[in-house]
Amino acid sequence: MTQDLIDKINALAKKKKEEGLTQEEQKLQKELYKEYLTQFRSGFKKQLNNVDVQLPNGDVVPLTQLNKKK
Repeated sequence: MTQDLIDKINALAKKKKEEGLTQEEQKLQKELYKEYLTQFRSGFKKQLNNVDVQLPNGDVVPLTQLNKKK
């Protein structure tokens, strides 16, 4: 996620609050939100793939394998 993307989103949010957005700016804002959420979800999935869980019996398994055991 780039700082440039976040800056653009924040600038549009501020403008929307202060004076309103044109149709083009609203469309751009929706696209930027969509891109942000895509990048956020991707990063979150990567983070979850690196999580290990310790079972009550002492075994440590990756979170992705935990769901497969059930």
